[in-house]
Formats: sequence, structure tokens, C-alpha cells
Amino acid sequence: MENIKPYTKYKSSGISWLGDVPEHWSIKRIKYVFKEQDKRSEIGLEDLLSVSHYTGVTRKSDKVMNGDFMTNAKTLVGYKIVEKGDLVINIMLAWNGSLGISKFDGITSPAYCVYKSLIGGEKYFGYLFRTKNAQQEFKKQSTGIIDSRLRLYTDKFFNIKTVIPSLEEQTAIAKFLDYKTAKIDRFIRKKKQLIKLLNEQKAGIINHAVTKGLDPIATMKDSSIEWLGNIPEHWGVKPLRNLVSLNDETLSEKTSPDYEIRYIDIGNVNSDGVVAEIVNYKFKDAPSRAKRIVKNGDVIISTVRTYLKAITQIKNDTDNLIVSTGFAVLRPRKLIISDFLNFAVRSNYFIETICSNSYGVSYPAINASQIMHFKIALPTENEQTEIVAYIEKETSQLNQLIQTIEKEIALTQEYRTALIAEAVTGKIDVRAFVIPTVSQQEELYEEIEEELDMVAEDTESYENE
Repeated sequence: MENIKPYTKYKSSGISWLGDVPEHWSIKRIKYVFKEQDKRSEIGLEDLLSVSHYTGVTRKSDKVMNGDFMTNAKTLVGYKIVEKGDLVINIMLAWNGSLGISKFDGITSPAYCVYKSLIGGEKYFGYLFRTKNAQQEFKKQSTGIIDSRLRLYTDKFFNIKTVIPSLEEQTAIAKFLDYKTAKIDRFIRKKKQLIKLLNEQKAGIINHAVTKGLDPIATMKDSSIEWLGNIPEHWGVKPLRNLVSLNDETLSEKTSPDYEIRYIDIGNVNSDGVVAEIVNYKFKDAPSRAKRIVKNGDVIISTVRTYLKAITQIKNDTDNLIVSTGFAVLRPRKLIISDFLNFAVRSNYFIETICSNSYGVSYPAINASQIMHFKIALPTENEQTEIVAYIEKETSQLNQLIQTIEKEIALTQEYRTALIAEAVTGKIDVRAFVIPTVSQQEELYEEIEEELDMVAEDTESYENE
């Protein structure tokens, strides 16, 4: 990779998840590399730490600032003490990489395991244990029948064999990966920022079209709704209850246990209205909330965790498509077409209305019946069709660009995963790698910054129209 050469001599590690390793590296069981820590908090006031396969070990307070909640525990007394450099593993999710080396002092769940290195090189092992091959080995050594019940207990973890480079090499590999992953992560963050700007540009197009129409010289009138503002004079303003029905169909409790359903949960719909996954279940195995029957043309709105903005239009003709009871299912009846309804309820003004009327801090929710009282601007059906065609045309190029960037991100993430695996298992020799100076690094980001600036200017122009 990047002209970095392999080591000159290799040997078989005798370990399936490691393969061949540099000849001078040693192999030992993890019990000779880490020892378990079980110190407990006596006051429960230390920083609470969480563990994720996305971010490793992080402060829970940082997640609270981003909309999460701290904990449901009445007290944190008795939580396990974590010191900077400790390895923390969520033993229930070790198989998917929910572990990491802590950068912080703090406390964590008593259900997690905390380990301290006996030989140093914590960062190196943090990278090694989060590789796909390590995760597969953790899964193999875990106890349990199904994924959600697997547990990687300490005796099983300690019995796993691992590779051990010299401390000098561990340090060199960790520094190499710190530099490379920071560079890759910054690139990905910038690309995600670009996607965010493009989505804001899309939102600007949608918001203007569904509230102001397509005629720039149309006579306007006051809608009498503060957050809606002026609308074309010939448009109406209607509450949703006059335009759609709510939650028309529900699966009966008498449904055959073997009836096969295709299920959409709230977490499967993103804020752009994309359904990331539809899960197949037999009725007897499905979540209890898998009850709402949806049809082609229905529009679904999340009534829980409303800040996620999980709203989408159903474009599926199958009879067995089911969504969570956490969705309000809107079915157009008269005066409004499905495509226009979809854009109207996904507009900023409507989403902000839902969020501002939600109750609860950590888990905001709203009653589906309350949504039916919210009003939207209503053009004639002919205008609705024209507006939908306009939005689809104006946003199609943006959608294609977003898809291209998402592919770039996916490929970059694959490269990141492969690079880490190559380095920690000795497939490449990074000992002589020289980390560039700060000025050389900054030059690499100029093109991305210019790209972001251009899109930001375009977005601003839509908002000012």
C-alpha cells in the first residue's frame, strides 16, 4: 500500500485470524498481555464512559450534547473505574468491535470488562482488536446461541492467541495509523459536510416550492400561520385531517405466527427519507411494534425520537409491508396527491412544527392525532403535479452527486479498514514511515475546502431567493 513494502521474512502464526506474520514477532495468549481490572467507584461522580463499535471509548457527556441521554441508572456507585490507556470491552458486543483503548479517566458499566496492558503498546492492541478478523475470533470464542446473546467472558478472551511485535514496532505502527486514520477521517468528515450542504440545498428547493409555488410573480397573501408566512393568493391552507386518513390498517393479534412480513423500523429510515433496510420476519419472531400495514403511496412520519426526522413515502406494492407503531401512517384521501404530501411533510417548516410540539427531552415524541391538526399550504392538484415534477428535476442532479460522494466515502472506509489490518498484522512494514509536516498535510485539504465553499455559496443563494 502506497509503496510501503512488506517485511523481508515471514512465518506462519499458526492462528487462523492472523495468518503469516513477520518472522521476529512473537505469539502469546492474551492473558500474558493484559490483566483484568475490577476497581469500583465509591462516589459515582467520575466521568461516565460508553463503548461503541463506531467510536470506541467516549465520554457519555459528549453524546448527551448531541441528543443522547446520560443513563437510566439511579446511581453510578459501583461502576467500574477506567484509567487512561485501559482496554474497555462491551462483552455483549465484542464480536462487532464494541471495544477500545480509553483516552480518558472515568467509570463504565459494571457489565463491561476493563483490562490493563502488562507490556505497554495499548494503542497497537486497540487497533488490532478492532479488525474484522479479530472480531470474528471474538465471536467464535463468545458464549451464546444468537448474536444478541453472545458474551465474551474474560477466560475465553485471555485464552485467545495474539501476535506481539516489539514495543518499538507497536509504537511505530500506532503512530502510522494515528496519522493515516486522522487524515482519512478528516477527508470523510469533509465529504459528509459536503453531503449535508447538498441536502440543505435540496431542502431549500423543496421548502420554496411547497410554500411559494413556481410562479415568481404570483400575488401572495398572508397564510395566517406564523411559520408558513405568505403563500400564493389562490392557495388554501388545510389541516392534515381534511386531506389524509391516519393509521388505517393494523395487523391483527390473530395473524398466523408463520405469516411472513417485511418490516421497516424507525432506525431504518434516515433524515433524507431513504429506507436503508427492510427486514424479513415471521410474525411470531417480529418485534411487538411491527403492526402498521402500509400501502403504495402512504407517507410515514416518526412520532418517537422526532429529532431523527424519519419521514418517507412508501413506494412498494407488496401486501406484507409493515412499519413500526412508532410511525404515523398518512394515506391521501382527496385534494392532495401522495408525492406532494411527501414533500410537504418533509419540508423544514413542517418538521420544525413536529419537533417543537414534541414532549420529552431524551426521547421526544408526539401523538399521531396531534399531527393531523397541523396545517399545510395546498395548491390545486394540477399545481401539485407541476411542483413535484419541478422538485424531482431540480434535485435529481444533487441526488446523483450525493450518491457519488457516498460511494467515495464507502471506498475510503474500506481502504481505512484494510490499511489498519495490513499494518497491525505485519503485512506492511511501516517502521521507516516519516509523518509529513503540518504544512504538507494542509495542502492536501485545499481542494476539499474549495469544493465545500462552492456548495455553501449555492445553498445560500437558494435560501435567499
